Amino acid sequence: MKHHLASIVIVVTVCAACGRQPHALDYGYYRIDLPAPAYHTHDNTLPYTFQLSDYAQVVPQPDDPYWMNIEYPTWNATIHCSYKPLKDNKLSKLIEDTRTLVYKHTIRADAIAEEYYENPDSHTYGVLYAIEGNAASAAQFFVTDSVRHFVRGSLYFNNVPNADSVAPVNAFIINDIRHLMETLEWK
Repeated sequence: MKHHLASIVIVVTVCAACGRQPHALDYGYYRIDLPAPAYHTHDNTLPYTFQLSDYAQVVPQPDDPYWMNIEYPTWNATIHCSYKPLKDNKLSKLIEDTRTLVYKHTIRADAIAEEYYENPDSHTYGVLYAIEGNAASAAQFFVTDSVRHFVRGSLYFNNVPNADSVAPVNAFIINDIRHLMETLEWK
């Protein structure tokens, strides 16, 4: 009886194994091939100009003429940008508000790296905050001349945050933000 039961188990196992070919399971993310960075000057009605990625488009916000979104439709990402004149606002308050908004992401962020930017020739100074991990915002920044102008931006992907799956695109767009900061000029 024991041998008969063992024979049945072996026959069932062999029959079940013969039905399909084994295949490897995918445990990674799809490869994202990114193009070479390319930029053009974006001139607008705002009090500043900058170089914009060829892979992005500017969408003005009708509610406020000083606000705009820089959208990356291919990667479902948006940089929300705002401008504040300093005559109506205190620089220290705007910087502190930016810092507060950045550090609200510490709950989900693995790290927040601050990258300082300074160009005395074009009177531009700022900070780029690279937010690592599964936080809602992947990067935020501000640029100012410390006297009249203040520009702030924040990068969001329009999907559930997953830092591993968007890492290459995130790095690509953060480089675009650096380029924007470096080429920003006041009118």
